[in-house]
Amino acid sequence: MIKEFKEFITKGNVLDLAVAVIIGGAFGKIVASLVNDLVMPVIGLILGGINFTDLKYVISPASGDIPENAIRYGAFIQATIDFLLIAFVIFMFIKLVDKLKKKQEGAPAAPPAPTNEEVLLGEIRDLLKQK
Repeated sequence: MIKEFKEFITKGNVLDLAVAVIIGGAFGKIVASLVNDLVMPVIGLILGGINFTDLKYVISPASGDIPENAIRYGAFIQATIDFLLIAFVIFMFIKLVDKLKKKQEGAPAAPPAPTNEEVLLGEIRDLLKQK
């Protein structure tokens, strides 16, 4: 069983998946920073200084040691915008990769060099044309 597990874990697909998960996690942090630090402040400014993460509906206010009970719909709006931006960036990246692949596949291959037989037959043909 250990031998089978070693074979499974060393297959290329498993390693590729592990690398993709790690890179995806790092990429998610970059996009989250893009949304939180660059996009949302601009959207909030356009909408009159609204900070989406502060938007909430208080069900019961805090009293003494009991914290407030609230529906934080602003956090949901923020998460939805994060998702849409991440999905859009991934979509654009995949389109770019597909475009590059099509360029590589679409490039015409150089015709193969003629074989020795073809060269000799061509020379015979030319000599017969001259006579």
